[in-house]
Amino acid sequence: MIQSSQIREHMEVVGSDGGHVGKVDKVMGEEIELAKFDMGSGLKHHMIPVSWVEQVEDDKICLNMTKDAAKAAWREKH
Repeated sequence: MIQSSQIREHMEVVGSDGGHVGKVDKVMGEEIELAKFDMGSGLKHHMIPVSWVEQVEDDKICLNMTKDAAKAAWREKH
């Protein structure tokens, strides 16, 4: 299981299809907040659960779902 301590700011987040989902802004408990100023985010903060992370590489996080599935299920931060 992936530990949230393995996830660092500015890491790229990609779907299982290699599609860009966003960049990590910060980790908040069991959720990852994606950076607002990223073209993939629609200029809004989005939250994804750490449980979606399949693998952490050097500077990239790979999710266990495609880019489109992640964007359909992420939650917008209010």
